[in-house]
Amino acid sequence: MQTATFYIVSADGPQANQDGFAQYLLFLTRHFVQQNAKVYLHCNDKEHAEQIAEHFWQVLPENFMAHNLVGEGPKYATNIEIGYTGVKHTWNRQLVINLADNQTTFARTFAQVIDFVPCDEKAKQLARERYKVYRQAGYQLQTIDIVYP
Repeated sequence: MQTATFYIVSADGPQANQDGFAQYLLFLTRHFVQQNAKVYLHCNDKEHAEQIAEHFWQVLPENFMAHNLVGEGPKYATNIEIGYTGVKHTWNRQLVINLADNQTTFARTFAQVIDFVPCDEKAKQLARERYKVYRQAGYQLQTIDIVYP
C-alpha cells in the first residue's frame, strides 16, 4: 500500500528556519538511506535543487552522503537523487521527499511519500491541498509532529 507521511513543522522549533530545516532534511534523508531506500528529493525548480544539493555538500566528511542531481553523475549510482518538475528521476526510487510547494503529480510513481506542513499559513494551505491529492490517489496518510529537544 502506498503511504504519505506529513511532518508538521512547529513555529517555535529549530526546523522553522531555513538552516534548521536543511539540517532536519539531512537527518531524515540519512534515516531512510540507512534503511537502504532509494530516495528522490523533489524540489520546486533547478535552483532549489541545486541549493538542496549544496546542503548535502556542507557536512562534515564523516556525515557525507553520496547524492546527485537528476542527469548528473552515473545513472543509478547513488541512493539520493535530487530533481524538480520537468526532469525525470531514475525509475528505481521507492521514496520521494517532497520539498516543492505544490507539486504532487509525481507521487503516484512512489510507494512512499514524505511531505511537510510548514508553519507559514500560505504554505500550510498548500500542504492541505497536497494532502487532499494524496488521499484522492489512495495513499494511506499519517502526520507526525517533528519533535525536538
